[in-house]
Amino acid sequence: MLAPHATPAHAPERVTAVLRILVLSTFVVLLNETIMVNAIPRLMREFEVTAAAAGWLSTAFMLTMAVVIPVTGWFLQRVTTRTAYGLAMALFLAGTVLAAAAPAFPVLLAARVIQASGTAVMMPLLMTTLMTLVPPQDRGRVMGNLTLVISVAPALGPAVSGVLLELGTWRLLFLAVLPIAGAMAFFGRRKLVNIGEPQAGPIDWLSVPLAAAGFGALVYGLSGLGAEQGAGSFVPPEATAAAGAVLVGLFAWRQLALQRSSTPLLDLRTLTFRHFSVALALMCLSFMALMGAFILMPIYLQEVLGLTSLQTGLLLIPGGLTMGLLGPQVGKLYDRLGAPRLVVPGAVLTALCLGLFALTGEQTSPWLVLVLHVALSAGMAFVFTPVFTSGLSVLPPHLYPHGSAILGSLQQVAAAAGTALVISVMSGRAAAAAAEGAGATDALATGIQWGFGVGAALGGLTVLVALLVRTPPTPDQPVAPDAEDEDGTTATSKAAPASH
Repeated sequence: MLAPHATPAHAPERVTAVLRILVLSTFVVLLNETIMVNAIPRLMREFEVTAAAAGWLSTAFMLTMAVVIPVTGWFLQRVTTRTAYGLAMALFLAGTVLAAAAPAFPVLLAARVIQASGTAVMMPLLMTTLMTLVPPQDRGRVMGNLTLVISVAPALGPAVSGVLLELGTWRLLFLAVLPIAGAMAFFGRRKLVNIGEPQAGPIDWLSVPLAAAGFGALVYGLSGLGAEQGAGSFVPPEATAAAGAVLVGLFAWRQLALQRSSTPLLDLRTLTFRHFSVALALMCLSFMALMGAFILMPIYLQEVLGLTSLQTGLLLIPGGLTMGLLGPQVGKLYDRLGAPRLVVPGAVLTALCLGLFALTGEQTSPWLVLVLHVALSAGMAFVFTPVFTSGLSVLPPHLYPHGSAILGSLQQVAAAAGTALVISVMSGRAAAAAAEGAGATDALATGIQWGFGVGAALGGLTVLVALLVRTPPTPDQPVAPDAEDEDGTTATSKAAPASH
């Protein structure tokens, strides 16, 4: 789809139109990543499932994206922009229709997987198109607007679901999205133009099951760690997680082997760029902490503090709006100040807020939760935009699809792992507290505190990695391998384009 020669020479009005269509469509599909978290308490009662099982409606969505996105690095180079867009929206609409009509929990879970398959194509399509069309000197500003999609859409999911759940059944979560997504698919397919030319090439079918089995087993194993039901599983969760890690390792080994003789499913030469690798590590830790906190908040607000779904949704909206309003401003600051001066303060604020969340309890004022959530969202806004921009900007054009696929895939693995980890810790510690004689609410509050504690620990690691972030050079700067300026800007040597 996006050949290496597809440079920012396109007409500005065409660039704007293409990016607007993709941004709006991606916002709609990414909103569904977290739209179920506020419905978890109601779904637990209606379908008679545990919190850990209901949590899989979000975990399975993120896990499916992590499994599908690695294929998009290959896929997006071999189909047109309009074909990729049409497939993404068709899958998302099919999953939404099935979810709205789901008669049982397994059907709803399967619908979420189909939805996620479409979302998994849309996000790398947007990132790759942006990197291809937008000049380096403008990427901070444009990526700041992209924060509305990457970060704000998942952040607003719980708020939107809280409002819709107050109006009626949980099926409204899908019925409300359906006409909007349908309209975007119709008009987007008509207005979207193709960017670049498809490139023919084979696919290594062994890599596909290795990625699916590896990431699936890894996150499934993590979801069982610390959970009450984990001890009675036929296969211990530790063994499942270890097997998943081995399979992911085999997948990486297979890609390295293919790089020497053929076309890999996912080109890991992107990891040889230090800026990209550091940005990848920071993004993974941030999403683990953020998504873990986001899935705990509705449970805490409703089951411990006694708020309604509507009150919960309204309380979470200011944080999502804060992240959205700050995104474009942070993008402009990135173009002026670079990455370190934004990422480090943002990571510190994020870690501090997560630590304070770990101290909340039954007597905590909802207003304090509101303030902490807004501050947490502000901290994340100062992290995400510089991380995405600095990480992808150092890659040569022919690696944009693979860089976007790796970034998107590991983002979802990290989010799924963070969600599974905090839910598992929460369930395990709540069960332990109940066994010691604590009441149901007290036990749940204890478990949630431990879950937020995990997020705080991840936030601390995020600060350490943030100290390694540097701003990549712009085209008018001299490029010298491993050179570092006094202001923290590092010049990275440009890799020669690999043959495909």
